[in-house]
Amino acid sequence: MPHYEYHCASNGQTLEVNHRMNERLETWGELVARAEVDVGATPADTPVDRLMSAPIPHGRSGGETDFQGCGSGCACVPQS
Repeated sequence: MPHYEYHCASNGQTLEVNHRMNERLETWGELVARAEVDVGATPADTPVDRLMSAPIPHGRSGGETDFQGCGSGCACVPQS
């Protein structure tokens, strides 16, 4: 499943979660449930925004530098 970052402007927190591409989390309550963290003092119905993230290349980057993977343990490390 893809990895996404969501930001809550109300409390200033950004959380990383995994979910299907066709899903979109809309509220702080949905986000903390998916991230398995406590809702804290922020109301569960507070809106959140999904942040833009750069795509991760799946091969050599420009032929000059070998991409070594994102470091998260996913399958983006190029195969020899």
